Amino acid sequence: MVKVKNSKSGIFSLYPTANSGKVDLNSKLENILQKAYELHQARDLTAAAELYDKILEHQPENVGVTFLLGTLNLQVKDFDSANMFLSKSIELKPDLVAAHNNLGTVLQEQNRLNEAVVCFNHAIALQPNYADAHYNLGNTLKRQGKLDKAVESYRQAIISRPDYVDAHYNLGNALKEQHKPDKAVESYKRTIMLSPDHAMAHGNLGSVLQELGKRDEAIESYRRSIALKPDYAMAYCNLGSALQESGRLCEAMENYNRAISLKPDYVMAHSNLGSAFQESGDLEEAITNYKKAIMLNPNYVMAHSNLGSALQELGKVEEAITSYDLGIAINPDEAIAHKNKSIALLLTENFKEGWPEYEWRLKTKDHRLRNFLKPRWDGSPLNGKSILVHAEQGFGDTIQFVRYLPMVKAQGARVIFECRQELLRLLKNCDGIDKIIERTFDNEPPVQFDVHIPMLSLPGFFGTTMNSIPSDVPYIIADPVLVDQWRMRFDHDDGIKIGIVWAGNQTFKNYYNRSCSLLDFAVLGEVPGISFYSLQKGPASAEISNPPDGMKIINLENCLNDFADTAAVMQNLDLVISTDTAVVHLAGAIGKPVWVLLHSAPDWRWFLERKDCPWYPEMRLFRQSQLNNWTNVLEQVKDVLIQEISACGNTI
Repeated sequence: MVKVKNSKSGIFSLYPTANSGKVDLNSKLENILQKAYELHQARDLTAAAELYDKILEHQPENVGVTFLLGTLNLQVKDFDSANMFLSKSIELKPDLVAAHNNLGTVLQEQNRLNEAVVCFNHAIALQPNYADAHYNLGNTLKRQGKLDKAVESYRQAIISRPDYVDAHYNLGNALKEQHKPDKAVESYKRTIMLSPDHAMAHGNLGSVLQELGKRDEAIESYRRSIALKPDYAMAYCNLGSALQESGRLCEAMENYNRAISLKPDYVMAHSNLGSAFQESGDLEEAITNYKKAIMLNPNYVMAHSNLGSALQELGKVEEAITSYDLGIAINPDEAIAHKNKSIALLLTENFKEGWPEYEWRLKTKDHRLRNFLKPRWDGSPLNGKSILVHAEQGFGDTIQFVRYLPMVKAQGARVIFECRQELLRLLKNCDGIDKIIERTFDNEPPVQFDVHIPMLSLPGFFGTTMNSIPSDVPYIIADPVLVDQWRMRFDHDDGIKIGIVWAGNQTFKNYYNRSCSLLDFAVLGEVPGISFYSLQKGPASAEISNPPDGMKIINLENCLNDFADTAAVMQNLDLVISTDTAVVHLAGAIGKPVWVLLHSAPDWRWFLERKDCPWYPEMRLFRQSQLNNWTNVLEQVKDVLIQEISACGNTI
């Protein structure tokens, strides 16, 4: 039996299986059939069809020939004729397994999926180890969105034929769609072991490795895929995405452009190129590429959403909301468009609409909820129940919203709070927490609880408005023992002590909007009587080795083991000046005066144009007046600093 892979629907048989029965032919017709079959195998389908027709003129019920003509018409995509001949074959011989399988393939091509399932199941009932029928059934079920059943069919095909490359590959694809990347990896690797030159398996392996955060391995898989198939536009686009996630923007752009050169109408590549330009700060080019993607496909929701984010970064918030709304109108379930819209609404102080939209963040790839076995809190009375409040997003978010835990406690709950290890010492004695545990990456934390809620849902849950933000500070208390220890280290310094931070976490997507350089702080060194203490962590701290001229700066990085140490240091300082990092939230939460340096496109929590901060009474905001221009911001800070020192003497 010869098997032929159909480009769309899977595998069909070119000749019936052994149970097809024998039809007597005279020697002349037998020679014609032999010649027809040879032509069929050689893909001379027109000549083969003519000879098959000659035989049917003499023997219209020749089951083998009706089967072959049905299969031939399937190959040339004359699906109506294929259906007719294959149905005739089954009528003549109901147990002709290959005819049921091939008819299922025809019906699948005709998008008659339920009928195709019936055919494949009939073939399997006749021959339970028929690997091709299991495989084709899997493909049909996958098209129907029945992924669990599709996975089972692919696995049955593999049981029947362990070296079935396509079944392993499509099993990987189904597992990928089920958001089971770890299991998909196994299937793709098995595919590659059986077929090392399978370019698409290498490419898809890259995509699930990327989803698992294994970017270097993903990049290697994409490159292998491209080496095997140099015109593989999708692999170039995905490679660009992995490189962009790794911060290698120039290389990412090169690969997006390569994908576009191979496929000029590649909508995703245009949109991704726009994203890379946006991340590099070139908003005009970003907008050009987003609009190109939308022109190619007006229904591409991601391009509308990305266009909105670029417009928002340019300060065109209303236009941004219009773009988000266009995306949502196309697909009301597109989580990223809703989430981006929520950011714009919150930025403009529209909490009433913003908080409900903000819940869509939990359905995005970056914030997808873990699969807790216990239900999410629905607002019902908690009298005596345990609730797990789990932190999400960055350190700053946790510090900002821990203020809501006393409100949860007031609902009669026993509050279990889960956060990352770096915050445990700082937050362990906060009001509203009965038990604090370290965040693990398992689905269920090792404690018993009745209900749970993600932390950043609390402001919306409690109906927070601009007038009801819980802003009493301090709501975090630095460890007094640590504060005293640090006080002794600062006793020798009689000047004004200012803590500074100039760069955020490099792993954050908008790192460049939250970061400047130590050199930008140089103008502050011109103000006499100040000692600067660096609270900077991470790679940017290396800039201290070459400080601006005249700037007295003490590097505390190696002394700051966690945020409890940072809080104790801050209590001994007069002021903290920082870009938008977790440090400003910590300073605000402990009630320390803090001046925040903001990009022209600020995060939503800083709103627009305000110089004060409703979240933190002791905070002042200094904003860019021009995109990416930190010089003017630091000049503003310098002027205000001089005024404050002049008014208050040797204090602030």
